[in-house]
Amino acid sequence: MFLSCGDSLFDMFVSSGEGGAESTNIAVNGVVGGSPMNVAFGLARLGHKSAYITKLSSDIFGQRIAQFLDANSVDRSLCIPTSLNTTLAMVETREDGSAQYVFYIHNSADVGLTTAELPAEINDSTRVVHFGSYSTAVQPAADALGHLAARESKMRVISYDPNLRLSIQPDVDVWRSTFNTFAASANLVKASDEDIGALFGENKEDNFVADCFSHGAQLVYITRGPDGGSAFAKDGTHAQVPGVKANVIDTVGAGDTFQASILHWLADKNHIGASAEIEGTVDLQASLEFATRAAAITVSRRGADLPTLADLA
Repeated sequence: MFLSCGDSLFDMFVSSGEGGAESTNIAVNGVVGGSPMNVAFGLARLGHKSAYITKLSSDIFGQRIAQFLDANSVDRSLCIPTSLNTTLAMVETREDGSAQYVFYIHNSADVGLTTAELPAEINDSTRVVHFGSYSTAVQPAADALGHLAARESKMRVISYDPNLRLSIQPDVDVWRSTFNTFAASANLVKASDEDIGALFGENKEDNFVADCFSHGAQLVYITRGPDGGSAFAKDGTHAQVPGVKANVIDTVGAGDTFQASILHWLADKNHIGASAEIEGTVDLQASLEFATRAAAITVSRRGADLPTLADLA
């Protein structure tokens, strides 16, 4: 089983309302979102048992998030109920399909998770725990999830995607501190080139990879949007693939698709077993090709509509 932890929100896609671009009206279409939640249901779509931990609101948005998790066969038995409001992200798609976000997150449910609310133990069948995005950088959830990652790293594989959201937490030093906390527990780290630029500076990918390995990572993946991605193993091997041509509708969920697909690929190839390590020699090229192809499917759809195994056949 895979367990993901953190963000639970609604992506509110905005566009010009009645009257067109010159109108002051805004049309809104709400969709369940959250980077680690996308990973959770992406893994379920790929045929895995998948569970999620978040603090889940009882408001109308939280109720629909619960329905969404149930409909996508994601176990939410570890979610903590609360009356705090659900985080909302206003999303506007640019002409190139990339998305810009404005978050409404103050005192909201998912970032309100505390260490005291964490489950005392996790089912032994859980072999991978995934963390990422703003819930790792906003208190009190950041401390709670950091504690969980350190605790579970002794027994399970830890996956981490920093997925910076500077519109939520603009202090890059906070993100650097967060990165150090979670990288210290992670076997697998995935980051976009934009995240690396914010954390380490431009043209510092080598520094990023070296830093991940110094913290104890076994595998590091870097995504570059339409330009593909790279993978690195601690033994010094590496691989690179170009992007897959796609008719881009929007890029929402592309990185999460990549993450879920890498985790699926590792499990499918028997690199995830009973230990707290990624086992065996990983074919970096093959894993990259699979995950890049999956991400290309997602960007050709509206929102975070992650592929199934049938889509990838």
